[in-house]
Amino acid sequence: MTDSIRLPAAELKPSTVPLPGSKSISNRTLLLAALSDNACRIESLLQSDDTRHMLNALDALGVRLERHSDTCVTVHGCGGRFPATQADLFLGNAGTAFRPLTAALALQGGDYRLHGVPRMHERPIGDLVEALQVAGAQIDYLGTDGYPPLHIGPRRADGSRRIPIKGNVSSQFLTALLMALPLGGGAAEIEVVGELISKPYIDITLNLMARFGVQVAHEDYRLFRLPENARYRAPAVVQVEGDASSASYFLAAGFLAGTPVRVSGIDANSIQGDVAFARELEKIGADVVWGEHFIEVSRRPGQAVQPFDLDANHIPDAAMTLAVVALASGAPCTLCNIGSWRVKETDRISAMATELRKLGAEVREEAEALHIVPPAQLTADARIDTYDDHRMAMCFSLVSLLGVPVVINDPQCVNKTFPEYFSLFAGLRA
Repeated sequence: MTDSIRLPAAELKPSTVPLPGSKSISNRTLLLAALSDNACRIESLLQSDDTRHMLNALDALGVRLERHSDTCVTVHGCGGRFPATQADLFLGNAGTAFRPLTAALALQGGDYRLHGVPRMHERPIGDLVEALQVAGAQIDYLGTDGYPPLHIGPRRADGSRRIPIKGNVSSQFLTALLMALPLGGGAAEIEVVGELISKPYIDITLNLMARFGVQVAHEDYRLFRLPENARYRAPAVVQVEGDASSASYFLAAGFLAGTPVRVSGIDANSIQGDVAFARELEKIGADVVWGEHFIEVSRRPGQAVQPFDLDANHIPDAAMTLAVVALASGAPCTLCNIGSWRVKETDRISAMATELRKLGAEVREEAEALHIVPPAQLTADARIDTYDDHRMAMCFSLVSLLGVPVVINDPQCVNKTFPEYFSLFAGLRA
């Protein structure tokens, strides 16, 4: 793919898009399978940079992998302890690999170095490290305190089994603790300090842990209790759901274009919180059909895109798509409670504000909110920078459905989660 791609102003034809596997489910499932007492065949696995980093890490840690195809692998579990007690792991910018692996390795103990691309070294991890240290982990910062890269040493014997963790930066910290603490043997409790953001992602974790034989009780997401002597036991086969966050771009495309677009691989019973994105589209004028293993979105002729003021804490990734949908509303729109955007692949609040202004929008950013006033006429051929962030590229592709062409710089950044995105998006055009 070139350094940029120009997307012409386009109309769409009725289409069905098969979704790639969920990133959140894929990397969680790979790690849980690796920690299980048996083998697990994982089908419809996401093929992307993030899953590649997880697979490479598991391979380096001595986990036996049988790769049947790009989207199917059998993981032979190692019974809760990685065979390799020393490893140097490069994890790119894959937070869904870096955070859970940090916890699993720290509670096992050994001699491990975890590092990634420069942006990963700017993404905070101090809250997770502090929680793991309470549990007896030995973790040293190899650069700036509170940030990767990390060195993990032998675990101390005096660790507590009641672990406090802050919940207001990233739900991945709690996910990492939940998945790793059963490796310690005895019963454990996790106390969430402050507000817990992105609860639907914790629901994914709890659902998958239950599928792998570990039931976690919780009191209103404030206190989590892990059972004593828990062991992971993998299902023989796991089918990964389609990625609900990636679905948001195609569902929004059907809404903006007023043409039915169906995504297959998810439905109303999905364990991913981002399926709620379709319900938010319903509130602002979309026609949504909820089928068996599919969701379809369109918009009736004459039905306007309604402005919105949304607390988007429950759909932090999919909410980025709404920032572009706001351009079609003709009135001020607000996304609030999105502070977690600041510590993602880029500072997404700042990046989104900067790029929306290139299209002529008036944008005001706050610490945890974005206020967008669409222009009377969008700027044609605006060159959108993507900040090595896959979601920036995919969100702004939708501008081409609003009557103007748009140029996306560094489009290959979508390889992180969705390498085929731009070819599938082009296939929607009438």
